[in-house]
Parts: sequence; structure tokens; C-alpha cells
Amino acid sequence: MRAWSAPEVPVLPVMGPPVALHDTPSGGLVTTTPTGPARLYVCGITPYDATHMGHAATYVGFDLLHRAWRNAGHDVTYVQNVTDVDDPLLERATKVNIDWVELAERETELFRQDMSALRVLPPAAYVGAVESIPLVIALIERLQAAGSVYRVEDDLYFSVTADPAFGEESTYDRETMLRIFPERGGDPDRAGKRDPLDCVVWRGEREGEPSWESPFGPGRPGWHIECAAIAMEHLGGDFDVQGGGSDLVFPHHEMCAGHAQVAVPGTRFAQVYAHAGMVAYDGEKMSKSRGNLVFVSALRNSDVDPMAIRLTLLRHHYRSDWEWLDAELFDNVDALADWRRAVSLGAGAPAAPVVDTVLAALADDLDAPRALAAVDAWVASTLGTDGLADTSDPHASVTMLSLLDAALGIRL
Repeated sequence: MRAWSAPEVPVLPVMGPPVALHDTPSGGLVTTTPTGPARLYVCGITPYDATHMGHAATYVGFDLLHRAWRNAGHDVTYVQNVTDVDDPLLERATKVNIDWVELAERETELFRQDMSALRVLPPAAYVGAVESIPLVIALIERLQAAGSVYRVEDDLYFSVTADPAFGEESTYDRETMLRIFPERGGDPDRAGKRDPLDCVVWRGEREGEPSWESPFGPGRPGWHIECAAIAMEHLGGDFDVQGGGSDLVFPHHEMCAGHAQVAVPGTRFAQVYAHAGMVAYDGEKMSKSRGNLVFVSALRNSDVDPMAIRLTLLRHHYRSDWEWLDAELFDNVDALADWRRAVSLGAGAPAAPVVDTVLAALADDLDAPRALAAVDAWVASTLGTDGLADTSDPHASVTMLSLLDAALGIRL
């Protein structure tokens, strides 16, 4: 599957510091230490509807990591999946009377357009669930050989107790897991399962649903094993960062880790698990089930500058939960106008300290709000809105334009 086109990104004349991220399992900051290219996996969309701000916040957040690594001198191997066959997609296709393949392709293309407009750097490997089925089958066979897969009617399940480290990624106790599991696609009450938390790795063929041949009978992949198989194929074991929204901590990332760690004993799935916060609208988490969505494409089609959308997302720390407010978006439309006015002057306030502050902030758990505060202060000094205008740096505009694009993904 093709990704979207990569934007041209300037190379900064200075090197950023090593990047530290908040690690969910340890609960603290971990400095990433890539050997060779930095390896990043971020879980992708199930393409049954357009990209909303919850999606956009996650992908813009991890785009900051991609850029911070590049600015620290690392090549980056970034992988993202597309769950282009799954229950929500099939249900939506049936409801709106459209072929599920057509729906998936249409919404995936819209996602590409949204990511391109927001200047999110594309993954090196953008892999659909359907095209990864051979990888999934091979991984299930490895799990079978390890004795960790069993059959319930036509479905295959993974035994979570096969992974001695099960629970270490989320740090949730069993009671919490049992409460969350059914809310996020699990089936704890299914008869025949050895443990209520065991998850499906191969869903046997159902009437009216797509299926593919396999050594286990016709069917299709489970959700968790799809990402595990893609990540293992393209990144190997013990890769640098597994990323996604905080709603993926359990069961998705826990199960992905379990699959990989049982298939290759003695290895970790990922070194760091980083999770983005949830975005609310009208007082509740933005979600397709609630219908309280703000779509990137709808704003773009109403002539809102995509850079104002991105700036609004960056005003909030990637790990924070926050609420989308239309008024904040339009405040950032005005802020961009000030930024553009400041860089149009050529000379401005000294830019070198801003470069250092922005790169340091982003290397410190992707602290975009702190980085933006430094930019706003530079704009105020250059325009004189905080007193006398400062134009003492003749090359300030050139420096700031490169910095904003390379580090923050804002193209003025």
C-alpha cells in the first residue's frame, strides 16, 4: 500500500539533543538510544470514516518524534498499518450499502490527503491488514509451534498466559483488564476460552464476510496480531518506540507485545511505549460511536489553513487529554498571521536562542507547547508587541522559517 508524498524538509545547521519520551510501562522518561535508524511503529486507522481531530492529534504528535530524531542526526524507519478489514469497517459498509473494499480505499485516500495537508512525514512502510495476511499466517504458525494458540469452534485464540511478561506494558491489574477488554473489542464471556482475556488471532469464516484461505481454514486476521506481524517484519524485535493513542494501551499494545514475545522468546516487542492523549468535543471523548467528530477534511474544505489546524494540535502536549474548541482554532489562524508578518520582515529578534529552546523542548517528551511559547515570544519581540521591535538579527527570518518547518512541521 502506498503512503502519501513526503514534503521537503529543511536540514537545520545545528544538531538537536537526544530524545526522551514518557514510557507507559515504567511511568517515567526514557532517553531513546537508536542503534542504526530509529525505528517507530504507530498504529494506523480503521478506514471506515474520515480523519477526525483525535486521529490527527496522535499522528501529528508522533510526527514530532520523527522530526526530533531527524534533527538529532538519526535516520528514521517509520511503519504504520491500515486495518482495512475489520468488524467496524464491514458494519459501516453494510449500513451505507457500499462495497467494503471501496469504502476502505476511499477513506484511506482521504487520510493520505489529510496527513499531507498537515505535513505529517509519511511512513517508510504503509501496510494494510489484507496485504499482511501472509505475515499473520506465518506468525500464527510460530505461536502454534510454541503451544500458545488453541481453537474455539472455527476461531483461533492466543493464550495470554503464554507470555510471562503479560501485563507489564499496560501495568493494569486483572480487574481493570476485564473491565476494559469488552469495551475495546474483546469477548471475555465467550464459551470455550481458557482465559477470559485470551484474544482472537484468526477469525473463522462467517457468512457474508470476506475471508482468505489459510492452514487453519478460511477466515481473516485478528486485530492485534496484524500489527504484531507487520512490526516484526519491517522493524524486527526490540524496536525503539511503539506509539498510538492511550486507548490502545490495553488490550491492543499489550496483546501485540505478547504475540511477538512468545513467538521470539527472550526479546521485547518495543523498548518504549508512548501514548497520545484523547481529544474531546462537546464534553466527551471524540469518537465515531458518539458522532461528536471534527473532521480535518471538513475544515480543509471550508478553507481553513491546515497549518492553523496543526498549530492548534501542537498547542496541547501530545500526552494530554483536551477538548477541541473552534475558538482556539481561529485564535491560531490569527497567530499564524502574526508569525507570517514577523518572518516577512527579514531581520528580527535573535533566532539562535529560539532554535536551542525549541529543539530542547521537543527532545524533552515532545513538549510542543514550550516550543511554541518560545516562537510566540520571538514574534512578539520582532513585531514590538511586547515593547520596542527588535530587528537585531539580520538572518532571523531565514532561521525561523527553517526551524518551524524542520522541528514543528509548520510551513509559513
